[in-house]
Amino acid sequence: MSLTGLFLFSSLPIAVAAIMLVGFRVSARLTMPITFLLTVVVGWVVWEMQWIQVIASVIQSLFITFDILYIVFAAILLLNFLKHSGGVEAIRRGFAGISPDRRVQVILIAWLFGSFIEGAAGFGTPAAIVAPLLVALGFPALAAVVLGMMVQSTAVTFGAVGTPVLVGVRGGLQNPQLDALLASGGYSFSDVLQAVTVNAAITHALVGSLMPFLMVLMLTRYFGKNRSWKEGLEMFPFALFGGLSFTIPYVLTGVLLGPEFPSLLGSLVGMVIVVFATKKGFLLPQKEWELADRAEWPANWLGSLEFRIGAHQRELSIGRAWMPYVLLALLLVISRLPNLPVKSLLTSFTVSWEQILGTGIAASSTPLYLPGTIILVVCLITYFIHAMKSYQVKLALSESASMIFKAGSVLLFAVAMVRVYINSGENALELVSMPILMAEWTASKVGQVYPFFAPVIGALGAFIAGSNTVSNLMFSLFQYGVADRLDMAPSWIIALQAVGAAAGNMVAIHNVVAASATVGLLGSEGMVLRKTIVPTMYYLVFTGLIGLLLIGFWDATDFLMQLNAGR
Repeated sequence: MSLTGLFLFSSLPIAVAAIMLVGFRVSARLTMPITFLLTVVVGWVVWEMQWIQVIASVIQSLFITFDILYIVFAAILLLNFLKHSGGVEAIRRGFAGISPDRRVQVILIAWLFGSFIEGAAGFGTPAAIVAPLLVALGFPALAAVVLGMMVQSTAVTFGAVGTPVLVGVRGGLQNPQLDALLASGGYSFSDVLQAVTVNAAITHALVGSLMPFLMVLMLTRYFGKNRSWKEGLEMFPFALFGGLSFTIPYVLTGVLLGPEFPSLLGSLVGMVIVVFATKKGFLLPQKEWELADRAEWPANWLGSLEFRIGAHQRELSIGRAWMPYVLLALLLVISRLPNLPVKSLLTSFTVSWEQILGTGIAASSTPLYLPGTIILVVCLITYFIHAMKSYQVKLALSESASMIFKAGSVLLFAVAMVRVYINSGENALELVSMPILMAEWTASKVGQVYPFFAPVIGALGAFIAGSNTVSNLMFSLFQYGVADRLDMAPSWIIALQAVGAAAGNMVAIHNVVAASATVGLLGSEGMVLRKTIVPTMYYLVFTGLIGLLLIGFWDATDFLMQLNAGR
């Protein structure tokens, strides 16, 4: 079969999923089983995968589904702890004290606090924490999920203390031939990672500085009482200030310190600057903006997660109310720093299955290292520092469990579809996997304008796998090969891959399902995707244009190009 024919077959499951979810607004609960079965059929008939490989992929998906549900459950539980302890009401008062303007709250909570959580934990944790927090503060559930997904963009490339670069790019790119080539020129692989880090940070800063403005626009246009663009445009100066308050220290950290800390330090510095500026009224419009009354919201904006504060609850101080999130951030950072013994201790306990059913497919989980474990520890601490009663804990557990069971079946099929798709490289015909084949077809058709499409390849990987890290693992070596063949700067092409993979998280199906589950909005995934596709397209188009403009300028100075030329 021709490359184009294989491309069409490999695209079929993704096209069907997109048409059902976005075009016909079919719920993920029905869409994902259908696309899973379609992926299995394509893998079995066209790629000639053996049934044992399909079954092994499903088993592998169980490990990943457990990890996702564990994080989501813990995030919901922490919010429910705060709901029943009175913490949510105190947090509401605190944000009202900084600014009652909902547009400002989006910049502070979704953009800056969400980016900090991404920098500390990654892997979908920001949406799982930010979305229910926004609901707790009085935002519509649909708006909370959309905004929670949008935060998974600029910060993602350096999320989880740099994992997408340190694990994704390194694991996807490093090989003996490249190591030898670098050594011959007096370079190390760390030089490659640093070049990718700097290039990706610069690109993200150029594109991502407008993300808080886009968040505000999405809020006022789609969820405001007047459905107004103008009410969002009024916040442009402050929103741009909020974006730059994050991206400037973000780039400086990437250049000076490497891939571990841009998102962490950029968001921390940004929060300090933006809170101070807000209290001073710097660049803020004179008129504050509020959501319409809840009674006026359409039914499809509402999830099952509700925060009705009872009169029996005592009033907590703002400091005590925020303490669980302060502890969460601190413990996440401590557990992720490679030079501390905590990380090695938590990762020492691993549940794994190598060569599942005799195939080359493996699965593993490090439950102690997952953000879910850290969040559960914080829940335990919250029980004491908020002086909670046993009946409040029981209510929080019951409400959280009922929500998570609804998400389980959807995620199971979504992740199983992804694993069959990725593992389709294990086949009798010795074809590359479906995502790699799609990337090869794209590269063969676009030629010298490839830099515009390099981010799309990264986004494709993230859309399929729900992970920047996995996308980088899948496509970094492919992107390097294309850059080499087209005589382009490899470190820039790989950086575009990493940036595109970050943007793809905004439309990753099982991330949308997981975020929707945290606010009880399962069945509305298509509505979320119809909105998050807008910022995703913005990110990919402008990243591609930057790639076209910058790569020609940097070709002559890229050390990988120099090494390749001297081979």
